[in-house]
Amino acid sequence: MKSVAEIVNQITDWQPPVIPEDIVHGDMPGDKVDITREHVQKANIIFRELLPKLAEASEKSDMGKVVITVCGGSGVGKSEIASLLAFYLKEVGIGSYTLSGDNYPHRIPVYNDAERLHIFRESALQGMVREGVFTADRFTVIHGLQEKNDDANRTHIGEYGWYEVYLRNGKEGLKRYLGSNDEIGFDEVEKIVREFKAGSDEIWLKRMGRKDTELWYEKVDFSGVQVLVIEWTHGNSDNYRGVDIPVLLNSTPRETLAHRRARKRDGATNSPFTMMVLEIEQEMLEQQASKAKIIISKRGELLSYGAYCRQMEEGR
Repeated sequence: MKSVAEIVNQITDWQPPVIPEDIVHGDMPGDKVDITREHVQKANIIFRELLPKLAEASEKSDMGKVVITVCGGSGVGKSEIASLLAFYLKEVGIGSYTLSGDNYPHRIPVYNDAERLHIFRESALQGMVREGVFTADRFTVIHGLQEKNDDANRTHIGEYGWYEVYLRNGKEGLKRYLGSNDEIGFDEVEKIVREFKAGSDEIWLKRMGRKDTELWYEKVDFSGVQVLVIEWTHGNSDNYRGVDIPVLLNSTPRETLAHRRARKRDGATNSPFTMMVLEIEQEMLEQQASKAKIIISKRGELLSYGAYCRQMEEGR
């Protein structure tokens, strides 16, 4: 089998292939991809930038194996673009596998959502007690808002000055949980990366659906895989090691909000608490962005880290 570097060095004028309707995608149970022209245009730009970086990373790897991650915020197209990049790799003769990081939280989605909300509320109330602003009357107000799933709404500060303490402490508690080892099995993902880079022909991979009974493992054939593609919001996290080429799909806060409105999300999905989670995830992505080897804007522009920072500041 030719090495990644050998294959890349033989490519002189890469042209995008025709995209099949049944394109292979990530390994998250029930996951679907809806590839648009915008996704294809971005993937084409990224792939041309990716090729020389793949060759360089392959030459530095003991077994010639390379790990890339496609990361970004909600609705930015991680699954679609990761699927396209993996397809392009196979088309040029480089074996690839797409792993979905969404298989690796410790809890299925409904339980993890409940844990997030519990941590927010418990941290908020603990903070009020700690700062000496908690009273039974104030909790009556808070409890009423909790019943309406509206207690993460910043507009309540205008009516209740003390509410800032509730929100600030709740958000801080949530920030400690989101994307942490308490929420996600980063050790398990890092173990997979190590096994892959060591040349393992078979690796056990986790599968997680949305029900208690939808949790199992599959032994996957990696004998012909030279590039592992990890598509994941937390793909560029400091909590695990082994990624060679992080690819960041950027979307400014303003663009993300416009995207969600265009998709006509329902009230629960666009709740103040959900928006707080997305805001924290955006902050995490920004903190990790300096490590990205390729950054592309929502409009399909390649960005330097400096240009990324300016775009984020302008897009608030």
